[in-house]
Amino acid sequence: MSGPRRNPVSALAAAARGGAIPRTLEYRRGALILAGIAIYGFTAYGTYLHYTYNQAVAHSRHLDIPLDVSDRYDISARSFDQDVGLTERLTGINYLRKQLARKAWGNVLEVSVGTGRNLGFYDVGGKVKGLVLVDKSEEMVEVTKEKFWKLHPKTTVSVSFHAQDASRDMAAPPDGFDTIIQTMGLCSTPAPVELLRNLAQLANVHHGQILLLEHGRSQYQWLNSILDNLAPAHADRHGCWWNRDVGQIVEESGLEVVVAKRYHLGTTWWFELRPRRALEEKDTDTVLSEKKWMRL
Repeated sequence: MSGPRRNPVSALAAAARGGAIPRTLEYRRGALILAGIAIYGFTAYGTYLHYTYNQAVAHSRHLDIPLDVSDRYDISARSFDQDVGLTERLTGINYLRKQLARKAWGNVLEVSVGTGRNLGFYDVGGKVKGLVLVDKSEEMVEVTKEKFWKLHPKTTVSVSFHAQDASRDMAAPPDGFDTIIQTMGLCSTPAPVELLRNLAQLANVHHGQILLLEHGRSQYQWLNSILDNLAPAHADRHGCWWNRDVGQIVEESGLEVVVAKRYHLGTTWWFELRPRRALEEKDTDTVLSEKKWMRL
């Protein structure tokens, strides 16, 4: 038979009279205090985030930003790698860049090359026989040129650098490029569909591949609402319209989708594309149906 139960209130009163509080009660009181501080902190931080987000949205809605925001990159070219380097490593973007660039072979054209963040991933002198690097920003092209020669000081591979709009007429090898690659470029051009259509004209019609790693709209509407609300401010500061529907852009371009993947709640898009061929040349086993990839 168990002994009589001890009233915790009486125990606390007795302890108070005796000048001591039981250790278990001290622990409980300490835990309650810490929990209260944590709840207060989270509430305050949540209120702060809500307030700053609403302020940012209000500011963004009053901005009148042109579709062409590529001039922002002339300002950020020298600091761009430092600005995005850590974020791209932590989110796995660097890994995706590497995997995509390793697919490049033959005569390669990279458009929206930026500061050359893919240069260290190409098999220059191996699978890559020639390299043409293009960006609309002259400052970005200069950074890319410096980086390339630091990475490949003794290369004998043909390489050229051009500051121009890739949606306009460009020179190409007689048979077209074997590989065309663009990473994070559709967000900064004012005419993304026209850009992809022009790339299709520059690719080898029989075996040319167009590789894209882009960011845009998500699979989730709540996230799209955030992207939409802050898009003008983000474009003004970073030169990037981050709320574009990349899947819709690819569909309107008329390119054939061979591989399509999405990452980061659907905001990062991976595409392996090719120009449309004559019907008898198509390999229907390797081309994803429109209905299948649009559901990604």
